[in-house]
Amino acid sequence: MKIIAREIPPRTVWALEQAGVHPLLARLFAARGVRAKEELDDGLARLLLPDTLRGTHEAAVLLADAIAQDKRLCIVADYDCDGATACAVGVRGLRLLGAKHVSYLVPDRVVDGYGLTPPIAERVADSGADMLITVDNGIASVEGVAAAKVRGLQVLVTDHHLPGPELPTADVLVNPNQPGCEFESKSIAGVGVMFYVLLALRSELRRRGVFDTATQPKLDVLLPLVALGTVADVVKLDANNRRLVAQGLRRIRAGTMPAGVAALFKAAGRNASAATTFDFGFALGPRINAAGRLADMTLGIECLLTDDAGRAEELARMLDGINRERRDIEGGMRDQALLLAESLFATDGEGIEAPPPAISVFDAGFHEGVVGIVASRIKDRFHRPTFVFAASGAPGKEQELKGSGRSIPGFHLRDALDLVAKRHPGVLLRFGGHAMAAGCTVAREHFETFEKSFAQVAGEWLAEAALTRQIETDGPIEREYMRIDLVDTLHREVWGQGFAPPTFSEEVEVVSQRLVGEKHLSLKLRHQGQPIDAIWFSHTEPLPPKVKLAFRLDADEWQGVRRLRFLVEGAEF
Repeated sequence: MKIIAREIPPRTVWALEQAGVHPLLARLFAARGVRAKEELDDGLARLLLPDTLRGTHEAAVLLADAIAQDKRLCIVADYDCDGATACAVGVRGLRLLGAKHVSYLVPDRVVDGYGLTPPIAERVADSGADMLITVDNGIASVEGVAAAKVRGLQVLVTDHHLPGPELPTADVLVNPNQPGCEFESKSIAGVGVMFYVLLALRSELRRRGVFDTATQPKLDVLLPLVALGTVADVVKLDANNRRLVAQGLRRIRAGTMPAGVAALFKAAGRNASAATTFDFGFALGPRINAAGRLADMTLGIECLLTDDAGRAEELARMLDGINRERRDIEGGMRDQALLLAESLFATDGEGIEAPPPAISVFDAGFHEGVVGIVASRIKDRFHRPTFVFAASGAPGKEQELKGSGRSIPGFHLRDALDLVAKRHPGVLLRFGGHAMAAGCTVAREHFETFEKSFAQVAGEWLAEAALTRQIETDGPIEREYMRIDLVDTLHREVWGQGFAPPTFSEEVEVVSQRLVGEKHLSLKLRHQGQPIDAIWFSHTEPLPPKVKLAFRLDADEWQGVRRLRFLVEGAEF
């Protein structure tokens, strides 16, 4: 592991400080590409305009006509947190804007698989719907859209995933990554795309005189859901996404949020009045995702849709229980996956065992709903692009393996799958995804071919330097900033993918160390001559007396007293 410090442009730091930004924040923002205080304005007026997102005007007209004609609308969602929040935003928003008949359908991960498939389209048609609306899926559903059109359904696709070589023949496509779209935020989540469609629809309804600016429904009540889905989907937090998340956090902290969101905070033991992006990513998001992984995402969506506080708490408790089960399953799978991964290691010229350029593992006991999480854990452990496979639980598809992959910087996962498919036609039955996360299906008999071909592509594309894990940090932290109030200040900001949370690095003295809970390293350090406690979660190997650490600032509370501590992210020695 190598710890490197981000470049911090001093002129920009000075300019931000002169504009009134706190000196520590000025340094952090400048290192993340912020050049002027105006870029930090998270007001709604600074959001990108809906009409720059291709297809929103046409979608607004289609939906406005459907509402005027009292048509039945059915949303087809994805079974992750982005899909669940996008579905809830769609249902709530369309009802706010006058739609009387809005239902939803979420595929079963095991039985139905991902996206709008022909059988899903048939179920929507059989339900009596007139229009099918996809959220967080659909851009690759060529056959599913075609089946829906044959049954006479109007189809509106809202998605953010990368399109394939052929676009579906929907009535309208809204996707920032479709050809010809000039929307600047290519990283907007599926829930954000649906929110923008609703903004355009409200504008169209105003134009038609359904209401004016004084009487129009307030769509900002949906922003807590938009913020949750955006962070949970780990999309890049560009300026527009940061504004959406900041607006959602602001409302949650003020107590304005759907009953289900409040209930999830309570179930997770988190304080909504001090909500952070970490709560979305590590507390609420996993509880909603757990429903799609092990049970039925309908539970998650219903939790986000209900306005009954009692019902919301009941559903949140159920989601919390499912998430606990998910953690238990994940733990066993992770241990087995680590053993399988280590069996792939080869000895280098110096007699040191090293992992291959990419890792693919399969075990008959793996649960397909958890393979993505385990792939992420293996990727983090060995810093290699990783796929974890499980046998399909779908009837009649027992010989198919469903894999989920996670990547490292510099290796585009979907492009790698595309090359594997070209080199070995027929090995990949289905695949799709992004640069950093993707999924695929292979026949069990072809797993070894996939494993070798995937590793070969990684070996060709990844230089040795890319295979060494690096942690980018903000360098040393001055003693004057080692305060609890500044920890709270940092936590209130919007951090996440592409706008990394503050991580500092310095050489420290290790005074003492011990294991807690058998898997976490508790440390007493001396930092700049002063004692400080630290914790390194999921790390058991002891540290030398002096070591360079990468760490985040945290506040640890014990018996009502809050104390500063370090959360260790890595070490270089």
